[in-house]
Amino acid sequence: TRVRVDNRLGDLSAVPAHLGRTAYRIVQEGLTNARKHAAGTVVDLSLSGGAGDGITIELRNPKPVGHTPTIPGSGTGLVGLAERATLTGGRLEHGPTPDGGYRLRAWLPWPA
Repeated sequence: TRVRVDNRLGDLSAVPAHLGRTAYRIVQEGLTNARKHAAGTVVDLSLSGGAGDGITIELRNPKPVGHTPTIPGSGTGLVGLAERATLTGGRLEHGPTPDGGYRLRAWLPWPA
């Protein structure tokens, strides 16, 4: 899967370890879902924020080309991600975009 990354966080080593692990898992699941449900598309990943502002993670993929198979158990990973985000005091949103693509967005608090 091709991924275009827009990293506006700067020094990733400055991210607190527990937030970094949660962010990593969100990106991992988002990329896995894009590969399963929109194979062959380019995924746009953006990371932004900082201490005091929190971390915003967004993954977007366009509408897949051709037939997309239904995969049993789909959506369970997103349930787990929402729980992870909530446990940090953050939030997770996901769903189809008006153009037929998909968007996964998370915000995680990062104290100053």
